[in-house]
Amino acid sequence: MDLSKIYTELVLEESRNPKNRHELEGSTHTEPGHNPSCGDEITLQLKVKDGIIEDAAFTGKGCAISQASTSIMCDAIRGKKVEEGRELAHSFIGMINGSVTEREKLKKLGDARAFESIKNLPARVKCAVLPWYTLDQTFKEEEK
Repeated sequence: MDLSKIYTELVLEESRNPKNRHELEGSTHTEPGHNPSCGDEITLQLKVKDGIIEDAAFTGKGCAISQASTSIMCDAIRGKKVEEGRELAHSFIGMINGSVTEREKLKKLGDARAFESIKNLPARVKCAVLPWYTLDQTFKEEEK
C-alpha cells in the first residue's frame, strides 16, 4: 500500500474518531498550541510521573490534519520517557522539513510516519507539526 493512501486513511479515521480528544483528568502538564495561518488550536494535556508520559490527550479545534496529527502523537508518546517523547517530536519535525531521513529514527515514529508526504503540501505543514512543537514546548519550559 502506498504511503499517501495510508496517510489519507489515517487522517480520515482519526478526524472521524478522535479517541484522544478529551479532557485528561489529573493532567500534570497543559500546553496550548495555535496555528494562526489556519486557526488550528489545541491544548495538549499530559500526565507525567517519574519522567514517564503515562497518558496524553488534547482538546481543541482545527482541520482534519491537525486533529489527526495530535491524536496520533498522543498514541506515539504514551508510555514513553519525556526525553523519548521530545526525540519523537524532533524526528517528526525533521521528517517534515527534510532534515531527518535516517530509517531508524523514522521507524520510531510509527503511524506518524504516514505524514511524511505532507512536506509536499506546504500550506498543510504547520497543521501537521503543531502538536509536535507544542509537545516540545511543554518540556522546554522545564529546562530553564
